[in-house]
Amino acid sequence: MALTQEVLTAILKSIDEGIHVVNTEGRTIFYNNVAAKHDGMEVEEVLGRHLIDAFPSLTEESSTLLKVIKTGKPIYNQTQVYVNVHGARIDTMNTTLPIFVGEDIIGAVEIAKDYSRMKLLAERLLDLQKGFSKSSSKKSAKQVTYTLHDIQTINPDFIHTKAEARKLAKSDSPILVYGESGTGKELFVQGVHHESHRSEGAFVAQNCAAIPETLLESILFGTAKGSYTGAVDRKGLFELADGGTLFLDELHTMPLELQAKLLRVLEDGIIRRVGSSQNISVNVRIIAAMNVHPKTALEEKMIRHDLYYRLNVFTFSLLPLRERREDILHLTDFFIQQFNRQLCKTIQGVEKSLENFLIGYPWPGNVRELKHTLEYMMNVCEEDKLGLIDLPVILKQHQVGTPSNIGSASLSLRKNLEDMEKKLIISALDRSKGNINQAAKLLEIPRQTLQYKLKKIPQ
Repeated sequence: MALTQEVLTAILKSIDEGIHVVNTEGRTIFYNNVAAKHDGMEVEEVLGRHLIDAFPSLTEESSTLLKVIKTGKPIYNQTQVYVNVHGARIDTMNTTLPIFVGEDIIGAVEIAKDYSRMKLLAERLLDLQKGFSKSSSKKSAKQVTYTLHDIQTINPDFIHTKAEARKLAKSDSPILVYGESGTGKELFVQGVHHESHRSEGAFVAQNCAAIPETLLESILFGTAKGSYTGAVDRKGLFELADGGTLFLDELHTMPLELQAKLLRVLEDGIIRRVGSSQNISVNVRIIAAMNVHPKTALEEKMIRHDLYYRLNVFTFSLLPLRERREDILHLTDFFIQQFNRQLCKTIQGVEKSLENFLIGYPWPGNVRELKHTLEYMMNVCEEDKLGLIDLPVILKQHQVGTPSNIGSASLSLRKNLEDMEKKLIISALDRSKGNINQAAKLLEIPRQTLQYKLKKIPQ
Protein backbone atom coordinates (compact mmCIF):
# COMPACT_ATOMS: atom_id res chain seq x y z
CA MET A 1 0.00 0.00 0.00
CA ALA A 2 2.86 2.37 0.88
CA LEU A 3 4.53 1.62 -2.46
CA THR A 4 1.31 2.37 -4.31
CA GLN A 5 1.00 5.72 -2.55
CA GLU A 6 4.62 6.59 -3.33
CA VAL A 7 4.14 5.72 -6.99
CA LEU A 8 0.93 7.77 -7.16
CA THR A 9 2.62 10.75 -5.56
CA ALA A 10 5.56 10.49 -7.96
CA ILE A 11 3.18 10.38 -10.92
CA LEU A 12 1.22 13.41 -9.73
CA LYS A 13 4.42 15.37 -9.13
CA SER A 14 5.67 14.61 -12.65
CA ILE A 15 2.53 15.90 -14.41
CA ASP A 16 3.17 19.20 -16.16
CA GLU A 17 -0.06 20.78 -14.92
CA GLY A 18 -1.08 22.16 -11.58
CA ILE A 19 -2.63 19.50 -9.32
CA HIS A 20 -4.41 20.55 -6.13
CA VAL A 21 -6.28 18.03 -3.96
CA VAL A 22 -8.36 18.85 -0.88
CA ASN A 23 -10.31 16.66 1.53
CA THR A 24 -13.96 17.16 2.46
CA GLU A 25 -12.94 19.71 5.11
CA GLY A 26 -11.27 21.86 2.46
CA ARG A 27 -7.71 21.13 3.63
CA THR A 28 -5.01 20.58 1.03
CA ILE A 29 -3.69 17.01 1.01
CA PHE A 30 -1.70 17.24 -2.23
CA TYR A 31 -0.23 20.24 -4.04
CA ASN A 32 2.44 19.88 -6.70
CA ASN A 33 5.20 22.29 -7.72
CA VAL A 34 3.47 23.28 -10.96
CA ALA A 35 0.37 24.40 -9.04
CA ALA A 36 2.59 26.33 -6.61
CA LYS A 37 4.32 28.07 -9.52
CA HIS A 38 0.95 29.03 -11.05
CA ASP A 39 -0.29 30.38 -7.73
CA GLY A 40 2.90 32.26 -6.84
CA MET A 41 3.22 30.21 -3.65
CA GLU A 42 5.51 27.69 -2.01
CA VAL A 43 4.17 24.14 -1.57
CA GLU A 44 4.66 24.43 2.21
CA GLU A 45 2.44 27.52 2.32
CA VAL A 46 -0.54 25.55 1.04
CA LEU A 47 -0.09 21.89 1.99
CA GLY A 48 -2.07 20.97 5.11
CA ARG A 49 -3.82 24.32 5.30
CA HIS A 50 -7.45 25.13 4.67
CA LEU A 51 -7.99 26.49 1.16
CA ILE A 52 -9.39 29.85 2.31
CA ASP A 53 -6.46 30.35 4.73
CA ALA A 54 -4.00 29.93 1.84
CA PHE A 55 -6.11 31.98 -0.58
CA PRO A 56 -8.07 34.47 1.57
CA SER A 57 -9.74 36.13 -1.44
CA LEU A 58 -11.69 32.93 -2.16
CA THR A 59 -15.02 32.02 -0.61
CA GLU A 60 -17.10 28.85 -0.50
CA GLU A 61 -19.07 30.26 -3.43
CA SER A 62 -16.13 31.36 -5.60
CA SER A 63 -13.79 28.40 -4.95
CA THR A 64 -14.24 25.67 -7.56
CA LEU A 65 -12.75 23.06 -5.20
CA LEU A 66 -15.13 23.85 -2.35
CA LYS A 67 -18.06 24.07 -4.75
CA VAL A 68 -17.35 20.58 -6.12
CA ILE A 69 -17.06 19.13 -2.61
CA LYS A 70 -20.44 20.65 -1.77
CA THR A 71 -22.27 19.59 -4.95
CA GLY A 72 -20.39 16.43 -5.94
CA LYS A 73 -20.56 17.61 -9.57
CA PRO A 74 -17.50 18.20 -11.79
CA ILE A 75 -16.65 21.61 -13.27
CA TYR A 76 -14.83 21.73 -16.60
CA ASN A 77 -12.61 24.47 -18.04
CA GLN A 78 -13.72 27.29 -15.76
CA THR A 79 -11.58 30.37 -15.30
CA GLN A 80 -10.86 31.49 -11.74
CA VAL A 81 -9.35 34.77 -10.58
CA TYR A 82 -8.08 35.13 -7.02
CA VAL A 83 -5.43 36.79 -4.87
CA ASN A 84 -2.83 34.73 -3.01
CA VAL A 85 -1.51 35.46 0.50
CA HIS A 86 1.22 37.65 -1.02
CA GLY A 87 -1.35 39.93 -2.66
CA ALA A 88 -0.65 38.76 -6.24
CA ARG A 89 -3.56 38.34 -8.62
CA ILE A 90 -3.74 34.87 -10.20
CA ASP A 91 -5.66 33.75 -13.30
CA THR A 92 -6.12 30.02 -13.91
CA MET A 93 -8.37 27.79 -15.97
CA ASN A 94 -9.50 24.82 -13.91
CA THR A 95 -11.08 21.45 -14.34
CA THR A 96 -12.26 20.30 -10.91
CA LEU A 97 -13.48 16.77 -10.19
CA PRO A 98 -15.00 15.12 -7.11
CA ILE A 99 -13.19 12.09 -5.65
CA PHE A 100 -15.47 9.22 -4.68
CA VAL A 101 -14.85 6.02 -2.78
CA GLY A 102 -17.92 3.98 -3.49
CA GLU A 103 -20.77 6.44 -3.15
CA ASP A 104 -19.01 8.64 -0.59
CA ILE A 105 -17.17 11.81 -1.61
CA ILE A 106 -13.77 12.05 0.08
CA GLY A 107 -12.40 15.18 -1.57
CA ALA A 108 -11.82 17.00 -4.83
CA VAL A 109 -8.95 17.35 -7.30
CA GLU A 110 -8.29 20.40 -9.41
CA ILE A 111 -6.21 20.43 -12.60
CA ALA A 112 -5.21 24.01 -13.31
CA LYS A 113 -3.63 25.71 -16.29
CA ASP A 114 -1.98 29.12 -16.11
CA TYR A 115 -4.60 31.26 -17.81
CA SER A 116 -2.38 34.35 -17.71
CA ARG A 117 0.27 32.58 -19.78
CA MET A 118 -2.35 31.34 -22.23
CA LYS A 119 -3.68 34.86 -22.63
CA LEU A 120 -0.17 36.18 -23.25
CA LEU A 121 0.11 33.62 -26.03
CA ALA A 122 -3.11 34.98 -27.46
CA GLU A 123 -1.70 38.49 -27.29
CA ARG A 124 1.32 37.41 -29.29
CA LEU A 125 -1.02 36.07 -31.96
CA LEU A 126 -2.78 39.43 -31.98
CA ASP A 127 0.56 41.21 -32.30
CA LEU A 128 1.37 39.13 -35.37
CA GLN A 129 -2.05 39.85 -36.84
CA LYS A 130 -1.70 43.55 -36.04
CA GLY A 131 1.73 43.73 -37.66
CA PHE A 132 0.40 42.03 -40.75
CA SER A 133 -2.56 44.38 -40.86
CA LYS A 134 -0.33 47.47 -40.63
CA SER A 135 2.03 46.28 -43.33
CA SER A 136 -0.93 45.73 -45.67
CA SER A 137 -3.16 48.62 -44.67
CA LYS A 138 -2.38 50.74 -47.72
CA LYS A 139 -3.66 48.13 -50.12
CA SER A 140 -5.83 45.30 -48.87
CA ALA A 141 -5.24 43.40 -52.12
CA LYS A 142 -2.00 42.32 -50.43
CA GLN A 143 -4.12 40.60 -47.78
CA VAL A 144 -6.65 39.14 -50.22
CA THR A 145 -5.07 36.51 -52.41
CA TYR A 146 -8.15 35.47 -54.37
CA THR A 147 -11.00 37.09 -56.27
CA LEU A 148 -14.27 35.57 -57.47
CA HIS A 149 -12.67 35.28 -60.90
CA ASP A 150 -10.20 32.76 -59.42
CA ILE A 151 -13.04 30.33 -58.60
CA GLN A 152 -12.96 27.92 -61.52
CA THR A 153 -16.32 26.45 -62.56
CA ILE A 154 -18.46 25.66 -65.59
CA ASN A 155 -21.36 24.50 -63.41
CA PRO A 156 -24.45 26.70 -64.11
CA ASP A 157 -25.53 26.78 -60.44
CA PHE A 158 -22.07 27.78 -59.24
CA ILE A 159 -21.78 30.42 -61.98
CA HIS A 160 -25.09 31.84 -60.71
CA THR A 161 -23.75 31.78 -57.12
CA LYS A 162 -20.69 33.79 -58.20
CA ALA A 163 -22.90 36.34 -59.99
CA GLU A 164 -25.11 36.65 -56.90
CA ALA A 165 -22.02 37.12 -54.71
CA ARG A 166 -20.76 39.98 -56.91
CA LYS A 167 -24.11 41.74 -56.56
CA LEU A 168 -24.53 41.24 -52.81
CA ALA A 169 -20.88 42.07 -52.06
CA LYS A 170 -21.81 45.77 -52.38
CA SER A 171 -23.96 45.54 -49.25
CA ASP A 172 -22.75 45.77 -45.65
CA SER A 173 -25.15 43.08 -44.43
CA PRO A 174 -23.63 39.97 -42.81
CA ILE A 175 -23.13 36.83 -44.87
CA LEU A 176 -23.27 33.15 -43.92
CA VAL A 177 -21.44 30.66 -46.14
CA TYR A 178 -22.01 26.91 -45.87
CA GLY A 179 -19.88 24.32 -47.59
CA GLU A 180 -18.11 21.06 -46.91
CA SER A 181 -14.39 21.12 -46.17
CA GLY A 182 -12.42 21.76 -49.32
CA THR A 183 -15.14 23.55 -51.29
CA GLY A 184 -13.27 26.87 -51.18
CA LYS A 185 -15.13 28.88 -48.53
CA GLU A 186 -12.26 31.23 -47.68
CA LEU A 187 -11.45 31.72 -51.37
CA PHE A 188 -15.11 32.63 -51.92
CA VAL A 189 -15.18 35.00 -48.94
CA GLN A 190 -11.99 36.75 -50.06
CA GLY A 191 -13.64 37.20 -53.45
CA VAL A 192 -16.67 38.83 -51.82
CA HIS A 193 -14.42 41.21 -49.87
CA HIS A 194 -12.53 42.10 -53.06
CA GLU A 195 -15.82 42.98 -54.81
CA SER A 196 -17.08 45.12 -51.90
CA HIS A 197 -16.59 48.83 -51.22
CA ARG A 198 -14.44 47.67 -48.27
CA SER A 199 -11.81 46.22 -50.60
CA GLU A 200 -9.33 48.92 -49.53
CA GLY A 201 -9.92 48.01 -45.89
CA ALA A 202 -8.54 45.13 -43.85
CA PHE A 203 -9.52 41.52 -44.40
CA VAL A 204 -9.04 39.59 -41.16
CA ALA A 205 -9.72 35.85 -41.00
CA GLN A 206 -10.01 33.71 -37.87
CA ASN A 207 -10.81 30.02 -37.62
CA CYS A 208 -12.86 29.73 -34.42
CA ALA A 209 -11.81 26.10 -33.96
CA ALA A 210 -8.09 26.98 -34.01
CA ILE A 211 -8.12 28.93 -30.73
CA PRO A 212 -9.01 27.53 -27.29
CA GLU A 213 -12.51 28.60 -26.22
CA THR A 214 -11.17 30.50 -23.23
CA LEU A 215 -8.90 32.66 -25.39
CA LEU A 216 -11.22 33.35 -28.29
CA GLU A 217 -12.97 36.24 -26.53
CA SER A 218 -9.65 38.02 -25.95
CA ILE A 219 -8.62 37.40 -29.56
CA LEU A 220 -11.87 38.85 -30.90
CA PHE A 221 -12.49 41.76 -28.53
CA GLY A 222 -9.03 42.63 -27.19
CA THR A 223 -7.97 43.19 -23.60
CA ALA A 224 -7.83 46.07 -21.13
CA LYS A 225 -4.87 46.78 -18.88
CA GLY A 226 -5.16 44.90 -15.58
CA SER A 227 -7.86 42.50 -16.76
CA TYR A 228 -5.46 39.72 -15.74
CA THR A 229 -1.84 39.41 -14.64
CA GLY A 230 0.40 41.22 -17.12
CA ALA A 231 -2.50 42.33 -19.32
CA VAL A 232 -2.15 45.53 -21.34
CA ASP A 233 -4.51 47.53 -23.54
CA ARG A 234 -4.60 45.56 -26.76
CA LYS A 235 -6.80 45.61 -29.82
CA GLY A 236 -8.76 42.52 -30.81
CA LEU A 237 -9.65 41.31 -34.29
CA PHE A 238 -12.79 43.48 -34.42
CA GLU A 239 -10.71 46.63 -34.02
CA LEU A 240 -8.05 45.37 -36.44
CA ALA A 241 -10.78 44.76 -39.03
CA ASP A 242 -12.39 48.18 -38.50
CA GLY A 243 -13.45 49.53 -41.90
CA GLY A 244 -13.03 46.13 -43.50
CA THR A 245 -14.21 42.53 -43.23
CA LEU A 246 -13.90 39.99 -40.41
CA PHE A 247 -14.20 36.39 -41.57
CA LEU A 248 -15.12 33.89 -38.84
CA ASP A 249 -14.62 30.34 -40.10
CA GLU A 250 -16.16 27.30 -38.36
CA LEU A 251 -18.53 29.58 -36.47
CA HIS A 252 -20.36 26.56 -35.02
CA THR A 253 -17.32 25.82 -32.79
CA MET A 254 -17.64 29.17 -31.02
CA PRO A 255 -18.99 28.85 -27.42
CA LEU A 256 -22.68 29.79 -27.17
CA GLU A 257 -22.05 32.51 -24.59
CA LEU A 258 -19.53 34.14 -26.94
CA GLN A 259 -22.03 33.83 -29.78
CA ALA A 260 -24.36 36.03 -27.70
CA LYS A 261 -21.67 38.73 -27.54
CA LEU A 262 -21.12 38.42 -31.28
CA LEU A 263 -24.84 38.94 -31.81
CA ARG A 264 -24.71 42.19 -29.83
CA VAL A 265 -21.89 43.46 -32.04
CA LEU A 266 -23.92 42.63 -35.13
CA GLU A 267 -26.87 44.55 -33.69
CA ASP A 268 -25.17 47.75 -32.53
CA GLY A 269 -21.56 47.71 -33.77
CA ILE A 270 -20.26 48.15 -30.21
CA ILE A 271 -17.54 46.02 -28.57
CA ARG A 272 -16.00 46.03 -25.14
CA ARG A 273 -12.49 44.76 -24.47
CA VAL A 274 -12.11 41.99 -21.90
CA GLY A 275 -11.80 43.61 -18.48
CA SER A 276 -12.96 47.05 -19.67
CA SER A 277 -16.18 49.00 -19.12
CA GLN A 278 -15.56 51.28 -22.09
CA ASN A 279 -17.59 50.83 -25.28
CA ILE A 280 -15.79 50.99 -28.62
CA SER A 281 -17.61 51.51 -31.90
CA VAL A 282 -16.41 49.42 -34.86
CA ASN A 283 -17.42 49.37 -38.52
CA VAL A 284 -16.92 45.75 -39.56
CA ARG A 285 -18.71 43.49 -42.00
CA ILE A 286 -19.04 39.97 -40.59
CA ILE A 287 -18.85 36.98 -42.90
CA ALA A 288 -19.19 33.62 -41.17
CA ALA A 289 -18.71 30.13 -42.55
CA MET A 290 -19.57 26.61 -41.41
CA ASN A 291 -18.71 23.16 -42.73
CA VAL A 292 -21.74 21.77 -40.85
CA HIS A 293 -25.15 22.23 -42.45
CA PRO A 294 -27.01 25.09 -40.70
CA LYS A 295 -30.01 22.84 -40.00
CA THR A 296 -27.74 20.34 -38.23
CA ALA A 297 -25.98 23.11 -36.32
CA LEU A 298 -29.32 24.46 -35.08
CA GLU A 299 -30.74 21.04 -34.18
CA GLU A 300 -27.61 20.08 -32.23
CA LYS A 301 -27.46 23.52 -30.57
CA MET A 302 -24.06 24.32 -32.04
CA ILE A 303 -25.27 27.76 -33.04
CA ARG A 304 -27.80 30.08 -31.41
CA HIS A 305 -31.06 30.54 -33.29
CA ASP A 306 -30.99 34.33 -32.87
CA LEU A 307 -27.42 34.57 -34.19
CA TYR A 308 -28.25 32.33 -37.14
CA TYR A 309 -31.23 34.46 -38.15
CA ARG A 310 -29.13 37.63 -37.82
CA LEU A 311 -26.36 36.20 -40.01
CA ASN A 312 -28.79 34.64 -42.46
CA VAL A 313 -29.42 37.90 -44.32
CA PHE A 314 -27.38 36.58 -47.24
CA THR A 315 -26.58 32.86 -47.38
CA PHE A 316 -24.44 31.04 -49.89
CA SER A 317 -24.19 27.26 -50.17
CA LEU A 318 -21.09 26.07 -52.00
CA LEU A 319 -21.75 22.86 -53.91
CA PRO A 320 -19.54 19.84 -53.17
CA LEU A 321 -17.52 18.61 -56.13
CA ARG A 322 -19.60 15.43 -56.46
CA GLU A 323 -22.63 17.60 -57.27
CA ARG A 324 -20.86 19.52 -60.05
CA ARG A 325 -19.05 16.72 -61.84
CA GLU A 326 -18.66 18.77 -65.01
CA ASP A 327 -16.12 20.80 -63.01
CA ILE A 328 -13.89 17.79 -62.28
CA LEU A 329 -12.20 17.65 -65.70
CA HIS A 330 -12.35 21.44 -66.01
CA LEU A 331 -10.47 21.81 -62.71
CA THR A 332 -8.14 18.95 -63.65
CA ASP A 333 -7.04 20.82 -66.80
CA PHE A 334 -6.68 24.05 -64.80
CA PHE A 335 -4.51 22.46 -62.10
CA ILE A 336 -2.37 20.58 -64.65
CA GLN A 337 -1.52 23.88 -66.35
CA GLN A 338 -0.86 25.47 -62.96
CA PHE A 339 1.50 22.71 -61.86
CA ASN A 340 3.16 22.60 -65.29
CA ARG A 341 4.28 26.18 -64.64
CA GLN A 342 5.31 25.50 -61.05
CA LEU A 343 7.14 22.23 -61.70
CA CYS A 344 8.49 23.10 -65.16
CA LYS A 345 6.69 20.14 -66.74
CA THR A 346 4.77 19.64 -69.99
CA ILE A 347 2.00 17.18 -69.03
CA GLN A 348 -0.58 17.20 -71.82
CA GLY A 349 -3.65 15.98 -69.92
CA VAL A 350 -4.97 12.67 -68.58
CA GLU A 351 -5.49 9.22 -70.07
CA LYS A 352 -9.09 8.14 -70.73
CA SER A 353 -9.00 5.49 -67.98
CA LEU A 354 -7.94 8.11 -65.43
CA GLU A 355 -10.55 10.53 -66.75
CA ASN A 356 -13.27 7.94 -66.05
CA PHE A 357 -11.92 7.37 -62.56
CA LEU A 358 -11.74 11.09 -61.72
CA ILE A 359 -15.36 11.58 -62.81
CA GLY A 360 -16.59 8.56 -60.85
CA TYR A 361 -14.68 9.17 -57.61
CA PRO A 362 -16.81 10.91 -54.89
CA TRP A 363 -14.09 13.42 -53.79
CA PRO A 364 -14.99 13.67 -50.09
CA GLY A 365 -12.27 16.31 -49.71
CA ASN A 366 -13.73 18.26 -52.66
CA VAL A 367 -11.57 20.67 -54.69
CA ARG A 368 -8.79 20.62 -52.11
CA GLU A 369 -8.48 16.83 -52.41
CA LEU A 370 -8.51 16.99 -56.22
CA LYS A 371 -5.80 19.66 -56.26
CA HIS A 372 -3.52 17.80 -53.86
CA THR A 373 -4.07 14.54 -55.74
CA LEU A 374 -3.04 16.16 -59.01
CA GLU A 375 -0.05 17.83 -57.36
CA TYR A 376 1.19 14.40 -56.24
CA MET A 377 0.56 12.87 -59.67
CA MET A 378 2.33 15.70 -61.48
CA ASN A 379 5.41 15.13 -59.33
CA VAL A 380 5.62 11.37 -59.99
CA CYS A 381 4.41 11.20 -63.61
CA GLU A 382 7.09 10.30 -66.16
CA GLU A 383 4.85 10.23 -69.26
CA ASP A 384 3.17 12.86 -71.40
CA LYS A 385 -0.20 12.23 -69.75
CA LEU A 386 -1.31 11.38 -66.22
CA GLY A 387 -2.54 7.81 -65.83
CA LEU A 388 -4.02 5.47 -63.23
CA ILE A 389 -0.50 4.35 -62.34
CA ASP A 390 0.24 7.87 -61.02
CA LEU A 391 -2.62 7.88 -58.47
CA PRO A 392 -1.72 8.08 -54.76
CA VAL A 393 -1.82 4.70 -52.98
CA ILE A 394 -5.11 5.39 -51.18
CA LEU A 395 -6.89 6.25 -54.43
CA LYS A 396 -5.38 3.22 -56.14
CA GLN A 397 -6.99 1.08 -53.44
CA HIS A 398 -10.32 2.78 -54.13
CA GLN A 399 -9.81 2.39 -57.86
CA VAL A 400 -9.39 -1.39 -57.69
CA GLY A 401 -12.68 -3.03 -58.66
CA THR A 402 -14.25 0.13 -60.14
CA PRO A 403 -15.55 0.05 -63.72
CA SER A 404 -12.44 1.90 -64.90
CA ASN A 405 -10.22 -0.96 -63.76
CA ILE A 406 -12.50 -3.97 -63.82
CA GLY A 407 -9.98 -6.78 -64.26
CA SER A 408 -11.77 -10.09 -63.83
CA ALA A 409 -15.25 -8.49 -63.65
CA SER A 410 -17.63 -8.59 -66.60
CA LEU A 411 -16.60 -6.52 -69.61
CA SER A 412 -20.04 -6.71 -71.19
CA LEU A 413 -20.78 -3.26 -72.52
CA ARG A 414 -24.54 -3.88 -72.60
CA LYS A 415 -24.69 -5.11 -68.98
CA ASN A 416 -22.53 -2.28 -67.62
CA LEU A 417 -24.57 0.32 -69.50
CA GLU A 418 -27.79 -1.17 -68.11
CA ASP A 419 -26.39 -1.07 -64.59
CA MET A 420 -25.30 2.54 -65.01
CA GLU A 421 -28.70 3.52 -66.44
CA LYS A 422 -30.47 1.87 -63.50
CA LYS A 423 -28.28 3.75 -61.00
CA LEU A 424 -28.93 7.09 -62.72
CA ILE A 425 -32.70 6.50 -62.77
CA ILE A 426 -32.76 5.53 -59.09
CA SER A 427 -30.63 8.57 -58.24
CA ALA A 428 -32.96 10.91 -60.18
CA LEU A 429 -36.04 9.46 -58.47
CA ASP A 430 -34.38 9.79 -55.10
CA ARG A 431 -33.46 13.43 -55.74
CA SER A 432 -36.95 14.25 -57.03
CA LYS A 433 -38.56 12.32 -54.15
CA GLY A 434 -40.33 10.00 -56.57
CA ASN A 435 -41.75 12.70 -58.84
CA ILE A 436 -41.67 11.19 -62.38
CA ASN A 437 -41.85 14.54 -64.20
CA GLN A 438 -38.97 16.04 -62.21
CA ALA A 439 -36.89 12.87 -62.52
CA ALA A 440 -37.39 12.88 -66.31
CA LYS A 441 -36.20 16.49 -66.45
CA LEU A 442 -33.09 15.60 -64.41
CA LEU A 443 -32.35 12.71 -66.77
CA GLU A 444 -33.16 14.91 -69.79
CA ILE A 445 -35.48 12.29 -71.32
CA PRO A 446 -39.25 12.31 -72.07
CA ARG A 447 -41.59 11.28 -69.26
CA GLN A 448 -42.93 8.38 -71.35
CA THR A 449 -39.39 7.06 -71.91
CA LEU A 450 -38.73 7.09 -68.19
CA GLN A 451 -41.96 5.23 -67.46
CA TYR A 452 -41.02 2.61 -70.07
CA LYS A 453 -37.57 2.15 -68.54
CA LEU A 454 -39.03 1.87 -65.04
CA LYS A 455 -41.15 -1.09 -66.15
CA LYS A 456 -37.95 -2.89 -67.19
CA ILE A 457 -36.27 -2.38 -63.81
CA PRO A 458 -36.96 -5.30 -61.40
CA GLN A 459 -38.86 -4.16 -58.33
